[in-house]
Amino acid sequence: MDGKTALAFWHKYPFPTRLTSVGVEELAGYLRELSNNGLSTKKAEQILTLIAEDGDTSRDFQDKRDFIVQGLVRNIRFYEREIARIENEIESLMKQLGFQLETMTGIELVTAAELVAEIGDIHRFASPDKLARFAGIAPIVAGSGNKVRYYKSKQGNRELHDIFKALAIRQIAVTRTKKEPRNPYFHAYYEQRMAAGKTKQQAIVCIMRKLANVIYYLMKTKSAYVIPVVSSNEAA
Repeated sequence: MDGKTALAFWHKYPFPTRLTSVGVEELAGYLRELSNNGLSTKKAEQILTLIAEDGDTSRDFQDKRDFIVQGLVRNIRFYEREIARIENEIESLMKQLGFQLETMTGIELVTAAELVAEIGDIHRFASPDKLARFAGIAPIVAGSGNKVRYYKSKQGNRELHDIFKALAIRQIAVTRTKKEPRNPYFHAYYEQRMAAGKTKQQAIVCIMRKLANVIYYLMKTKSAYVIPVVSSNEAA
């Protein structure tokens, strides 16, 4: 809805009646130019067919409604420019800090900045375990003697916890085309946890805990991430 082609289309044709006198070839040419040949005559035919099937859907003060739609397009374009400017500033800051978090699967600029913002100075954590506790990933141990139980922690930094969870889910994702794991190491680890009887949520928590180790190391050493080699048996 907010893509470059869509916004240009909504701005020029904020309401179906604006396309009443527009033919298939004219609309197709307009869409083709906007989308760098990504949209064809078929899309133009589909749009005009749907408009014809709907009939006249105009309402009172339609010109004012059209003006509002065009205003929304202008606002979206403005905010997109502002977001791009902010991301440029964030990128510059991240380069100054020297972290290479974006080398890891599933971490782009914004996620890297969120991790740094929530974790702060990594040296205030003596170990990955401390970071995991801070993020509310490490389980709470309760009991005495031979009876020990582990409970899910509801403490810690919940913002950081959610970032780790989203990152964990990205680790087990597969590519759309070849259906290959984006991160074979974590995908294999996830399958191992599932085979061991863990639920999906428990397996994801296991990945989150491992990710705490990885992020701790990457920030502590400012190293680039390298996906560990997975054997054929693990990948199967």
